[in-house]
Amino acid sequence: MNGSSVSGARLLVVGSLNADLVVRVAAHARPGETVLGGDLVVHPGGKGANQAVAAARLGADVALAGRVGDDGHGRLLIETLRREGVRVEVTRTVAGATGVALITVDDAGENTITVAPGANGRFGPVEVTDLVPAIEAAAVVSLQLEIPLDTVWEVVRRCRAADTRVVLNLSPVVPREVLRAASVLDACDPLVLNEHEAKATTGAANARDALAVWRTLDPRPRSIVLTLGRDGALVAEGDAEPVHVAAPKVAAVDTTGAGDAFTGALAWRLAAGDDLVSATRYAVRVGAAAVRRAGAQSSYPTAAELA
Repeated sequence: MNGSSVSGARLLVVGSLNADLVVRVAAHARPGETVLGGDLVVHPGGKGANQAVAAARLGADVALAGRVGDDGHGRLLIETLRREGVRVEVTRTVAGATGVALITVDDAGENTITVAPGANGRFGPVEVTDLVPAIEAAAVVSLQLEIPLDTVWEVVRRCRAADTRVVLNLSPVVPREVLRAASVLDACDPLVLNEHEAKATTGAANARDALAVWRTLDPRPRSIVLTLGRDGALVAEGDAEPVHVAAPKVAAVDTTGAGDAFTGALAWRLAAGDDLVSATRYAVRVGAAAVRRAGAQSSYPTAAELA
């Protein structure tokens, strides 16, 4: 088991660590259908780990708080994080299996993902007390929803008490009523969601309508970044008109983990002092670079590659 504190990390990511089991297929299977794919490849992943590695590749001072199992997958994930320069003092090893994501990628580069949470599901809210020094030291805490929701809500509450900025990625998607009931929406600065998540939580027909619904909530997020894939992102702050940030045109090879690359880059640039629109412009470039290569963490660019 690792130690219980991190001192000085500007960005703290709290979230999941998974082993990604990836198979390429010509086309995704329909319900009841069996398709043949390529060889199984194992990659380090999990939304929390992906965001932390994406930020570290860009030069971030970043720590990751999460849980792995006492198995080979867990050891692989910890070794990878250390090699990438991510601080792992608050990532702990617990009994049982590490989280696993079953991923298929088709010839168009689109993916489907099924997650078995494993150790991620054993990261309870009572353990957040150990993270308070790291939360207080961080400029930004970035979260996703692949760990228990009660744990996420407790981290947000601790961030509010410490006046630490919260970036919350609404993935996997949960109903907006869940966020409102947890009383965490007004701490999100920004709430990050993609077009699918925005439509699923509002029933709106398009991204701008979905964004408008989110902005009418009481309470509502302090800011929202709605990602649009190849069309870039929309940035909404307060009552100001949303700003569209265009994305560079690229040929997508694999979209796995691209959203995590975007969010990790966004959180890091906010921690470094950028305003939200500038941070989003940078993050859009990182996300676009990530889809040009296969895999999640293996596709993430360095700062030098973006120059």
